[in-house]
Amino acid sequence: MGFFNKLKNVFSNSDKKELDDYKKGLEKTSKEFVNKISILNSKYKKVSEEYFEELEEIFIMADIGVDTVMKFVSKLKARVKSENIVDSKDLMDIIIDEMFIIYVNNDIIVNKINYSNNSPTVILFVGVNGVGKTTSMAKLGYKLKLEGKKVLLVAGDTFRAGAVEQLKNWGEKLNVDVFSKDTKDASSVIFDALDISKQQNYDVVLIDTAGRLQNKVNLMNELDKINKVIGRQIPNAPHEVLLVIDATTGQNGISQAKSFKEITPITGIILTKLDGTAKGGIVLAIKEQVGIPVKFIGLGEKEADLATFDIEKYIYGLFGGNNE
Repeated sequence: MGFFNKLKNVFSNSDKKELDDYKKGLEKTSKEFVNKISILNSKYKKVSEEYFEELEEIFIMADIGVDTVMKFVSKLKARVKSENIVDSKDLMDIIIDEMFIIYVNNDIIVNKINYSNNSPTVILFVGVNGVGKTTSMAKLGYKLKLEGKKVLLVAGDTFRAGAVEQLKNWGEKLNVDVFSKDTKDASSVIFDALDISKQQNYDVVLIDTAGRLQNKVNLMNELDKINKVIGRQIPNAPHEVLLVIDATTGQNGISQAKSFKEITPITGIILTKLDGTAKGGIVLAIKEQVGIPVKFIGLGEKEADLATFDIEKYIYGLFGGNNE
């Protein structure tokens, strides 16, 4: 009966806990988003221009972004015309269908880590201060450890006061190894950490970096230096550069993604605090406007609350199982 029901069939024998995590994590967005669409469908029994104008506003309020919303609604209008849809309630499956299409956009969506054939795999974390970068890195380290990987966390943010101590505390709490060094030279810390990672046969090395964006030139120079140090130690590394964005910052997060994309190649995004916002539509906006896939999402504060992003589970959670 449409895309949503296909999703239910796909996940009928799937891990129920993971689906529940998505539904719970997206509860604030789902409640706002789905309730407003339901009210709209009650107000307008038939599809009209006025209906689409109010639908646009609902999408924009969910932080999907004006440009993305305009493209999205244009596609909906085209399908309404070509499929001769009159009843507004018949639009729900098409809305869900088009959400999936706008995210995928004919791309092969890769949400898995690009592991190196020759260990260690090096993952660099970038992002402004306050987005949850260090915490996300620790959570990913814990997630990989549970998958049987030997993980090393590297305290490469030598700029922010307390960053090294914060990472050490996480490492102790999660029983994950942390490398730090008493120096302000991040490249020196990273060089020594990678040297040790090769000697001690670590599978994955996660590297924290300073979260400055006020001066792009300085940040660009620092990241360029870090990338060269990593590349000299381990050819073709880093294998991943993950940009951490706070979902509660809304469209500011899109601006950060565009800025960092100019500075260094980004392979994926970690979207934190998705459970703390009613504007979870930012997931669609980031992919459509910046062209970078979301690889992980933060759905809570616990160490296990970092989930591998799945667009189908996201859409399922966004609609909260309400489109029965």
